[in-house]
Amino acid sequence: MPRVEVYLYATLRRYQPALRHGEPVRVEMAPGATVQDLLESLGIPAEELKQTFINGISRQPDWVLEEGDRVAVFPPIAGG
Repeated sequence: MPRVEVYLYATLRRYQPALRHGEPVRVEMAPGATVQDLLESLGIPAEELKQTFINGISRQPDWVLEEGDRVAVFPPIAGG
């Protein structure tokens, strides 16, 4: 089963409130699991996502995860 590290940024951290700043969530997924499967398992609604990076490269929700992947998830961010 692939194990991945997930880094949640900004408002998405509320889905894992016990994490310290900069600490990843370590998750085991079934073989063939996608980014979408991962986010659903963490209870993160699709409408709260803007960008997902796997090992520093922007990927779509249907990207299949592999052992050791580092997943960074960002919400839409407004500012000026």
